Amino acid sequence: MDVWATLLVILVVLAATLTACAYLVLMERKVSAWMQDRIGPNRVGPLGLLQPLADGLKFLLKEDIIPSHVDRVLFLVAPTVSVFTTLLAFAVVPFGPTSANPDEFQFVIAPHVDIGIVYIFAVTSLAVYGLILGGWSSHNMFGALGALRSSAQVVSYEIPLGLSILGVALLTGSLNLEQVIQHQAARGMWGWNIWFQPLACLIFFTSALAESNRLPFDLPECEQELVGGYHTEYSALKFGMFFLGEYTHVITVSFLVSILFFGGWHFPWIATPESAYAGAWAVKLAVLLLKVFACVLFIMIVRWTIPRFRFDQLMGLAWKVLIPLSLANVVATMVVREFSLRIEWLTLLSLGLFIGAGLVSLRRPRRRPLARAGG
Repeated sequence: MDVWATLLVILVVLAATLTACAYLVLMERKVSAWMQDRIGPNRVGPLGLLQPLADGLKFLLKEDIIPSHVDRVLFLVAPTVSVFTTLLAFAVVPFGPTSANPDEFQFVIAPHVDIGIVYIFAVTSLAVYGLILGGWSSHNMFGALGALRSSAQVVSYEIPLGLSILGVALLTGSLNLEQVIQHQAARGMWGWNIWFQPLACLIFFTSALAESNRLPFDLPECEQELVGGYHTEYSALKFGMFFLGEYTHVITVSFLVSILFFGGWHFPWIATPESAYAGAWAVKLAVLLLKVFACVLFIMIVRWTIPRFRFDQLMGLAWKVLIPLSLANVVATMVVREFSLRIEWLTLLSLGLFIGAGLVSLRRPRRRPLARAGG
């Protein structure tokens, strides 16, 4: 693609992402209302479809308060860092079919990046600096605690997040997201990585939720304990930018789950590498977006289903469960590849590791309750 086509794609992706984030807020409010037997937003526009516009205007027209005790420069930079880093990840995420022919239109801003997965991890991990700067610059006890929790959480869950991808990289032989899709599409639906790396998919999804501060991993902003955590002192548009960064991260995670484990744009009979009928590119684009939508919906359902962890449970899950399991999964994948075993062995090994971890957790001795004083 030439420069003008690339700029057009950037503008379209940026506009689509910001619009999707706005309507994801409405979708989440509707999902929570459905799960709690309520109606949800339905007053602004038909079926409440103009509610995101009203929310956006509210953020713009609200009084922008900057407390006198904050570090003003860092206080203003923090939400910008949070949004900017999450948006950068879309540079290498293919949101549709791509081709090896450079003359054809590529549904990706920066095509054929061989270290695409590493780039995404490097960029999205920088988003934590926005949370740390926001909490530290607020000169607020709740903000500082939220920033500390965020740094500990991201550092911990970055490890299983990266290790879970190594199995996919070993099977594909590439860190290019486009190559990952092509590898799965060439093998058909039963060649999707979810069948051979189910444990890696579970670890990746869990770690990604913790990275994006979504329930049940929203300890950095836990309102029952920290009022608002790192964004306690924020209001108006700056507060909205933190939310924008969170929902952009959710979209990125959903794209990665769909691409890495569920075949991306591939679907049997209607969207395959051999599909050459008129509008095949539109069908492939729709398939990928439907998979992303399903993943986003599942993330929202998880939020309103599982209660929040304690912070010690959060750290224990990463260091005592996810990291050992991800290491074992990588070793199992290396053994299968090194000795040229049937790839189906990976499914059995992944399930065996999962069941074994469950049995070990059940056999752990439970702590006895503390005796009452004087009892």
